[in-house]
Amino acid sequence: MAEVDNTNLLVCRLGVLDYREALGLQERLRAARQAGAIDDTLLLLEHPPVYTRGRRSSPQELPMGEAWYRSQGIDIIDVDRGGRLTYHGPGQLVGYPIMAVTDVVGHLRTMESAIVAGLSEIGIDARARPQDGPDYTGVWVGEAKIASLGVHLSRAITTHGFAVNVENDLQPFEWVVACGLQDVRMTSVTKELGSAPPAGVTGFAELMARQFAAVLGRRQTPITATALELALATSVALT
Repeated sequence: MAEVDNTNLLVCRLGVLDYREALGLQERLRAARQAGAIDDTLLLLEHPPVYTRGRRSSPQELPMGEAWYRSQGIDIIDVDRGGRLTYHGPGQLVGYPIMAVTDVVGHLRTMESAIVAGLSEIGIDARARPQDGPDYTGVWVGEAKIASLGVHLSRAITTHGFAVNVENDLQPFEWVVACGLQDVRMTSVTKELGSAPPAGVTGFAELMARQFAAVLGRRQTPITATALELALATSVALT
């Protein structure tokens, strides 16, 4: 078995992927990473409309009842990550770093730093708010939230990650108590710039991959979905 390269970060672009499929992929990657059969990996993708509820979520976060949201074409899924309820949809960049971590809080701060740097690169002045408590984890532009974070740690390997509003519809956030904050206002790259960023989500994903690798001090290695599946299949055979 080849040794894990701790200077490397595999980056896989997956386009639009069903949330449950992405969850299954994360679980397989976590098992391979725990076995020392694959390098740290960053998945970059978009999801069809879905609300996900973290470990700290409550029923009050969906005030109109689950049936109403599903009638709007939005799935609802309970997950094992930290944090509360959030929304994912097309036009939002989601990043799942499946990687070895010894300090979960430090991992959250690293993701925030990478997002802040990425937004700064396209002219958006953003900030993290760790001093305001766990419900304010994420990235903010003024008093509006532009990126949400939530992770799960199992045997020193993280799953889940971050979601940055790029050019997605913000209305679904208005229908719920997003992030457990009753009066939270969400924003997006498009809203802040007044137009979509260059190359849309695709261009912003390239920017975020570069910034995330830079904050970690890693070498970024692009990998296709096909090659990633082959690496996972090989890791199963080896373990």
